[in-house]
Amino acid sequence: MSSSFTVKRLQAQDAEAMRRWDEFVFAQPNASFFHRAGWLRVISQVWGHACFFLYVEQEARIVGILPLAQVKSRLFGHALVGLPFAVYGGVVAEDESVAKALEAEAGNIARQLGAEHLELRQVHARNADWPRQDLYVTFRKEILAEEEANMLAIPRKQRAMVRKGIKNELQSHIDADAGRFFALYADNVHRHGTPAMPRRWFEALLKEFGQDAEVLTVTDANGRPLSSVLSFYFRDEVLPYYAGDDESARDLAANDFKYWELMRRACARGLKVFDYGRSKQGTGSYSFKKNWGFEPTPLNYEYQLYKRDAIPQNNPNNAKYQLLIKTWRRMPISWANWLGPFIVRSLG
Repeated sequence: MSSSFTVKRLQAQDAEAMRRWDEFVFAQPNASFFHRAGWLRVISQVWGHACFFLYVEQEARIVGILPLAQVKSRLFGHALVGLPFAVYGGVVAEDESVAKALEAEAGNIARQLGAEHLELRQVHARNADWPRQDLYVTFRKEILAEEEANMLAIPRKQRAMVRKGIKNELQSHIDADAGRFFALYADNVHRHGTPAMPRRWFEALLKEFGQDAEVLTVTDANGRPLSSVLSFYFRDEVLPYYAGDDESARDLAANDFKYWELMRRACARGLKVFDYGRSKQGTGSYSFKKNWGFEPTPLNYEYQLYKRDAIPQNNPNNAKYQLLIKTWRRMPISWANWLGPFIVRSLG
């Protein structure tokens, strides 16, 4: 391939280019659900962020992509990120020279915007000389062909919790909208002292990705919602991504039952991979996923720093946010749900 490329920018109104972008994504083994073109629409429409979905063509065929969005606030700084609200991102290219051209153009855009840094949320390390964040890991595991084999693959103590949920006569349902999910999610994040995304974000995801985005809600025998998860489907994978639960869910084993039901249904659909998603090392969610028999794989978030000396730490582990977290927990949930979107849009 030539070492000189014209890097183009995807436009949401160009249906044919959007189609070809997704065609490339589904054909590339290193691409993820978060590389899909639909993120351009939902991020720009719901959050109002400027998006720069870069691609390179050769002979009318896309050979490399890099989705990016600008996130700017006084509280959390100014960044160009690939991709905010996603756990995987970065360059996907058929050739290293194409990848380098896309990264170079990303750097150019970041500097033109006056961004403090460029962040690429990659699974695999690409640039040995770039500063790297090692806070996050991901958990992925094969879905076995038989339902009972998947049950027996869960470590004994965790399997007992799943069986407890079954004994409690819990039931799972596929919801047509994000209503029950949002109520459980918003209550859950409020208890943890973090801002909630607005319901319109989840409804936009369900609308944009259609059958590839789905809400599963667990209820007790009387139909009371206990736990819910919004999952993405990509090729032969299921990715439980956003979740929430009632305070009573733990005692009833509703969360354990929820993920088992998602796995069981995925097995019935013939899917091959259960992607438990990103966790911060040393957290409760990290331990929960380990207890299911999943092994962590480090994520390689790489940075170019322009107007800062160190990688930003915009996460709840940062000590400077502890007072804010404690205050948020005491705030009435109606206030938190109103204020939350104004904060979370700047976190990405």
